[in-house]
Amino acid sequence: MGDPFRVRITVRGYELDTQGHLNQAVYLQYGEHARWECLRAAGISQDRLISAGVGPVALEVTLRYLRELRGGDEVDVSCDFRWGVGKTFQIQQDYVRADGTPVATLTGVGGLLDLSARHLVPDPRQRFRTMCTDPGPLNL
Repeated sequence: MGDPFRVRITVRGYELDTQGHLNQAVYLQYGEHARWECLRAAGISQDRLISAGVGPVALEVTLRYLRELRGGDEVDVSCDFRWGVGKTFQIQQDYVRADGTPVATLTGVGGLLDLSARHLVPDPRQRFRTMCTDPGPLNL
């Protein structure tokens, strides 16, 4: 496997809390943005997922804060899909300042929901593989 997919984000002033650092909830939004960009890089759009009758779901998320981010900081957010067997997969995301300083880590468990039956598909890895045009960003 190659390096994990990464997206660079610049912290915007309206995302700051009263202490002048990135609001804790925005870290989750940055992680979500990186995951959607990773899917898009693999050739999977939201429209493609909907037309296939499936959608990714977060089942568990743990966010560990290491350093603060302030307005104007640039942060690279990675997205590393880790596949096993069964209905779920893991995602590891690292938040790293442009200067290389680790800022936060996000670990999550996800699944792929069948939008009609409202249950997880049995093999999300294979289902993603059939939808993508570039398997690299998803570690497929």
